[in-house]
Amino acid sequence: MRQWLRERLGFCAVRRRGEEGGLRWDVGLGPHACGEYSIAVAQANSVLEDQSQVVASPSATFVGVYDGHGGPEASRFVRKHLVPHINQFAMEEGGLSAEVIRKAFAATEEGFVHLVKQAMGSRPQIASVGTCCLFGAVSRGTLYVANLGDSRAVLGRRGRDGGVVAERLSTDHNVAVEEVRKEVEALHPDDAHIVMCCRGVWRIKGIIQVSRSIGDVYLKKPEIRQAKYFPVFLKRPVISAEPSIVVRKLRPEDLFLIFASDGLWEQLSDEDAVNIVSRSPRAGVAKRLVDAALVEAARKKEMRRNELHDVPRGLRRQFHDDITVVVVYLDQHSSSRSTHNVVSSHSTAPPLDIFSALDHPSSSLDEYTS
Repeated sequence: MRQWLRERLGFCAVRRRGEEGGLRWDVGLGPHACGEYSIAVAQANSVLEDQSQVVASPSATFVGVYDGHGGPEASRFVRKHLVPHINQFAMEEGGLSAEVIRKAFAATEEGFVHLVKQAMGSRPQIASVGTCCLFGAVSRGTLYVANLGDSRAVLGRRGRDGGVVAERLSTDHNVAVEEVRKEVEALHPDDAHIVMCCRGVWRIKGIIQVSRSIGDVYLKKPEIRQAKYFPVFLKRPVISAEPSIVVRKLRPEDLFLIFASDGLWEQLSDEDAVNIVSRSPRAGVAKRLVDAALVEAARKKEMRRNELHDVPRGLRRQFHDDITVVVVYLDQHSSSRSTHNVVSSHSTAPPLDIFSALDHPSSSLDEYTS
């Protein structure tokens, strides 16, 4: 199995030349356990804060989209540590489960908090760095989606009329959503200003939009949030690292998955994205989604798409956020027969023992952006 993974690493790590002055990259098409996948990224910030990965073995496919804020350190940390933690706990508990994923998220958070405490003396600003965390797994006929923040996973499935229907699988933990505001307010009944509208944008304590993340330690740990560098005095943590997790059996009508940072969803609806994927050739399909988002971002500023091409990183953040998209096709789950073949052919393998030989995951875009 390790030789198989090395071969896939060689395929997936082929560098695609960046476009738009080095601000766009893509992996046009690659194989995974039950189909093919495509990745694309467009940078807006001075330093790319999004990170992503696809890790594939013959029996499982893992996808991660990590949308950092305040800097890239948290998203890079998650990309390096989350999947190995999932592998560790899956081996200990006999397979992948929601509880395994929950433990892996907690261990990743704990590791980053430890790093922050060690670095506070020389880099106090690291306590304000965080990341949204969207993780997906397809393993033995089951789909798992776990999320912190407002990156999003959307399923494209065949509808009864033969068309393709968009089904959102993740929860947006963003206080722009009324239900999330109510959730945060209910957790802090003694704080009338826990959620504030600042210049038309809802934020927790006027600081942050997402209610769940990895990192943002100064909003979680009393000993850090009261430091002189972060004079935010709170009675208790105002955000958490508890993921929302969805587990469902794959069905014959399930066609593909779109995992993306909110940079995409700020520009495109779930239905728009699913329609683009369903009507496009597979090779480069993630890039087509990114291009559609950039067209919309330019339109909102009354610009042409080619005018946006000349806007440099950093300044481009005024037009759109970093955008990361991973599209995962579910070919071998398009019929019950092929689903059975995928599950049974690997049912006797050690559970998820696919990472012990890896220093870093396949299809990471770190080498393109560092």
